[in-house]
Amino acid sequence: MSHLIALVLAVVIDRVIGDPRSIPHPVVGFGKLISIADRQLNKGKRRKEKGLFMLCGLILVVVSLTLLFVLMAYRVHLYVGILFEAWLISTTIAAKGLKQAANEVAEPLKKGNFEQARKQLSYIVGRDTDKLDEEEITRATVETVAENTSDGVTAPLFFAMIGGAPLAMLYRAVNTCDSMVGYKNDRYGDFGWASAKCDDLLNWIPSRVTGFIMVFCTKPELNRSRRECWAVVKREAKKHPSPNSGWGEAAVAALLGIQLGGMNTYKGVVSNRAKMGDDLVTLKALHIDETNLIMLRTTNVFTLMLVFLGGVIYVIT
Repeated sequence: MSHLIALVLAVVIDRVIGDPRSIPHPVVGFGKLISIADRQLNKGKRRKEKGLFMLCGLILVVVSLTLLFVLMAYRVHLYVGILFEAWLISTTIAAKGLKQAANEVAEPLKKGNFEQARKQLSYIVGRDTDKLDEEEITRATVETVAENTSDGVTAPLFFAMIGGAPLAMLYRAVNTCDSMVGYKNDRYGDFGWASAKCDDLLNWIPSRVTGFIMVFCTKPELNRSRRECWAVVKREAKKHPSPNSGWGEAAVAALLGIQLGGMNTYKGVVSNRAKMGDDLVTLKALHIDETNLIMLRTTNVFTLMLVFLGGVIYVIT
């Protein structure tokens, strides 16, 4: 039950405070450890085994330290333990940060300041942004919020419900590994293989539940029914190159009547991704606001669902 209370408090902390730059963030520490391992291990032969070793080592360190500090906090006092665990869980979710980052793109875009919108967008996406028009800027932002609703919010909450801060931090460590080394290229194809596969496994359930909740807690645009939108999601989600990211993107595309995916460029190299959704309306800056609302509403409903399930399990056991 303390995990559930901490989970709810974590959502409140994230929504009100977010991630203050003045407070050390665990993910920064993960990134430094991964960078060191990348430099030391990602060379020579047996890179796949070395990548697995790095992932297992990071998980062991993160879970052990988190469990140790959480137990110490609970030994001080129950309330101290709950508050400390809530803060740790809040560092694994980023609903407020995601909304703020999207708004920093949307505001100049609404004013016609494409240069500033492109600059802000470049901070949150890997694609080239210097030549994007309003529609493409909007698409990139909407895709980022839709995809990260699961990765950055609901998935860590899902694992927090199962095992409190230790499992939430485990998820965030794996997800950080995937974001840093889980690329299918010459440098990381082998070394990042374990990180990418583990991240896919951990996100399998949360991504699909998130897509479902998105559709059934949001009123669709253009007089579509929720049933029609869910049919679009099931049809389109599998088109995404990731086995999980397509569920959030397809859900947002179906709800707003927009089309996501298409041509992106990365350092001048063109990448064509399958299009998802029906192109019923032209992408505009207002769709960023609507995607943020979907993300926040989904977070609220997902949290309530976890509290209900956790409460039922608590009563039964």
